[in-house]
Amino acid sequence: MRLAHHLAAASDLIRGDAIEATEFPELARRYAVMAVPKVVINETVSFEGALPEPAFVAEVLRAADGGGVLA
Repeated sequence: MRLAHHLAAASDLIRGDAIEATEFPELARRYAVMAVPKVVINETVSFEGALPEPAFVAEVLRAADGGGVLA
């Protein structure tokens, strides 16, 4: 989540939110959270677990291109 917040601080086009899954079980169900961190980008791309920075940025760019299906 730290990288998401760094990206959000660097660009007005990016927003980073962190949600505690145990405090918001309806959101955890909606996004099928099975592990943390669970990252959802533009409702189209999602992944679980910590990714190295290059892979994380690649997922952000994939979401920006509208690619992917929410897993």
